[in-house]
Amino acid sequence: MKNVLIIGATGSIGVYTSVLLKQQGYNVYAVGRRESDNGFFATNDIPYYSIDISKTEHFLKLPQNGIDVVIHLAGAMPAHMIVYHPQSYIDSIVTGTMNVLDYMNQIGCHKIVFSQSIADILYKFGTLDPIDDDVERKFPLNTDHTIYSICKNAAVNLIEHYHEKFGIQHFILRLPTIYGYHANPFYYVDGKKKWLGYRYIIERAIKGEQLEIWGNPKSTKEMVAIKDLVELIRLCIESNISGGVYNVGCGNPISIEDQIKLIAEIFNGEKKSEIIYCPEKKSSPQFVLSIDKARRELGYEPQYDFRKLLLDYKWYLENEPYAAIMGKRSDFIK
Repeated sequence: MKNVLIIGATGSIGVYTSVLLKQQGYNVYAVGRRESDNGFFATNDIPYYSIDISKTEHFLKLPQNGIDVVIHLAGAMPAHMIVYHPQSYIDSIVTGTMNVLDYMNQIGCHKIVFSQSIADILYKFGTLDPIDDDVERKFPLNTDHTIYSICKNAAVNLIEHYHEKFGIQHFILRLPTIYGYHANPFYYVDGKKKWLGYRYIIERAIKGEQLEIWGNPKSTKEMVAIKDLVELIRLCIESNISGGVYNVGCGNPISIEDQIKLIAEIFNGEKKSEIIYCPEKKSSPQFVLSIDKARRELGYEPQYDFRKLLLDYKWYLENEPYAAIMGKRSDFIK
């Protein structure tokens, strides 16, 4: 079975990817910036390495041979940035990716899977026309995501350069929001702490409180389950093609109205939530991603519709199997 090194393993996507791939029989090596993982990976029979990928010398701590695939999920994110520090994007995403690629060359690893931001195609949002994988990559010029997006695009360019020059197989996965339970329901915008929208709705539904449908109730978006993403990553690991850019979609985008109705159905207890419409409030961004390329080239076929996604999410919320590394819901919601 292949040896898979996951950089960014302590992040939400990294945790699920590490554990689920291990369960499928891969030899997984977890890499994160956190000094301690609280023993989480050891309990899953996964070795853990703490490094800063912006530091070349730190890569000497990692295995120096035998790695078949690097899954690169690391890098600073706007959602986690309390104080705006754009240099951290350059250090972790641009310099970090260059260091990852050099490490791969040095140890003879010839395949990388990289998580690209959906911010590079925000200019295509607003319709139900499926957005192609290979449209021009652009970035917003005046938001808290600007330098982040510039750096993610630069990292993609570096990977494409190493593909052309050194023959590295490269799988660039363009991620919208990926839905997998995490104990922490908050994120940051311009340094201000905010609820994740869907998580706020779930928490209100659990208490049977009123739920609001904002703007256009038919506004539609991708709702991708974490387990579908992990399956796509597995398909990349097993693929023999050279790679490219691939949208990560759910195959069945859903309206905000249907989202909220299903959340109420699945998370309500004895007390049922009243659902009200608020057309005067701002709609969520509408977009649909084409996944024809991933289907054709990788055999990707999403298995989770929104109902199945929510039922899986509810199990993780109630059982919290990753509490040792993510914390508990009660740590964040008082």
